[in-house]
Amino acid sequence: MKTDLPASNSLSYRDAGVDIDAGDRLVDNIKPFAKRTLRDGVLAGIGGFGALFELPKNYKEPVLVSGTDGVGTKLKLAFHLNRHDTVGIDLVAMSVNDILVQGAEPLFFLDYFACGKLDVATATQVVKGIAAGCELAGCALIGGETAEMPGMYPPGEYDLAGFAVGAVEKSKIIDGADIVPGDVILGLASSGAHSNGYSLIRKIVDTSGVDLSSAFDGRTLGEALLTPTRIYVKPVLAALQEIPIKGLAHITGGGLMENVPRVLPQNTCAELKKSTWPRPPLFDWLQKNGNVAEAEMHRVFNCGIGMVAIVAAAHAVRAIEALRREGEAVYRIGEVRSRRGDEVQTVVI
Repeated sequence: MKTDLPASNSLSYRDAGVDIDAGDRLVDNIKPFAKRTLRDGVLAGIGGFGALFELPKNYKEPVLVSGTDGVGTKLKLAFHLNRHDTVGIDLVAMSVNDILVQGAEPLFFLDYFACGKLDVATATQVVKGIAAGCELAGCALIGGETAEMPGMYPPGEYDLAGFAVGAVEKSKIIDGADIVPGDVILGLASSGAHSNGYSLIRKIVDTSGVDLSSAFDGRTLGEALLTPTRIYVKPVLAALQEIPIKGLAHITGGGLMENVPRVLPQNTCAELKKSTWPRPPLFDWLQKNGNVAEAEMHRVFNCGIGMVAIVAAAHAVRAIEALRREGEAVYRIGEVRSRRGDEVQTVVI
């Protein structure tokens, strides 16, 4: 029995809105960027069905540490401004900074790029940023997925997710268990709002009616808001070679108030003094134009501190010196003390 449809009625993948050649063009474009991120351990990378990575032989008891994250609604600003060259750095930063807090060295990274119709030029810019972030973190971009799904996303929009895997010696895992009252809290400066709080940021921008192309602190406001997340991997790993760090907290969603307690023993409290570090003008602008309460600022935004390190008082000076040698702006922002009853575990005074 003949089952072929008449030629006039037959459908193809192209009729569904998919450019079947776009994926191949994208792979060809991104291979040079991915090649720059190669490091020891990569056996097979982009282009195959699966990437292969061999654990470095310098580890005696390696523990794998993984993290996954996205860029969130910061992407909406990238769409509005048609700027796609930095969100890839944000994507890498969110995952590698997360696994860093347990002392892990990022080894490799995978990305997921989803869109309704693939624009090769835009996707190339995004992945170029991902590769740049991997270079900053010292990890290899060895694979990913580009999903073209007609009807799922508005024209010109896409979503991003990333996945990082790192390793740490079992004996050197940082978990905050030995943090005690009297330990010193150091704050590493952020590059801006990083990739958190953008639902509130976009609301403030909308209600203020501000023009994102207006001048702000030596650039445009849009550029300030799109500044990519700082990647702390290399400076912190270098500092760990010199001094022990008891605890690390990546200041992401939840700000200082909710992230620092994640590494504290239950009987301790982090007392931070906001006068000890400079708050970037962007946060002052957000607070003023959004009429945001001070407590809400510290609960939503990093307020100028993107990573917190907790060290013994005897190691504080050396830790500051080590991090500053690696190019970090570091401030002594507080101390750990005993917790009073059931008070919150981060107090900003």
